[in-house]
Amino acid sequence: MGLFSNPIRTLDDLFVHTLQDIYYVENQIVKNLPTMIGKASDPALREALRAHLLETEGHVARVEQVFGMHGQPVKGKDCPAIDGILTEAEDIMGDCDDAEVCDAAMLAAAQAVEHYEITRYGTLVAYAKQLGRADCAGVLAQNLEEEKAADAKLTSIAESRVNRMAA
Repeated sequence: MGLFSNPIRTLDDLFVHTLQDIYYVENQIVKNLPTMIGKASDPALREALRAHLLETEGHVARVEQVFGMHGQPVKGKDCPAIDGILTEAEDIMGDCDDAEVCDAAMLAAAQAVEHYEITRYGTLVAYAKQLGRADCAGVLAQNLEEEKAADAKLTSIAESRVNRMAA
């Protein structure tokens, strides 16, 4: 148990812990996406990142809604995993000399973030259902579906243009 953490003894505790994790994650993404948007040279990638920033702001609001529905205070919990993914993305963007290669690197980093979010939201939906909280599961499932759609859009952009241009 972390120094300032509550013990995780029940599935409900784990649900709240994971909810705090994804809340932190979504807020870090809101903070970091504008930098990626500014550095993206490919118009389709830039637009996809811009659209996902708006979606992510909605994800934050939905997670806050679930905290309220579950009777918990809105609170994030540091997530070393997402911090690592975002630090790696920053490092790669700083090392890229070629804009098209940088686009491919940013796209890969964005997909790493999406995949992390997909796993977290999938887990949260499963926990919510197991806890008898279909209401929470329904709200979280909306975020999950949007994350899957964002990942599919990024894959399409990578395969149709960005990776080819970087080669």
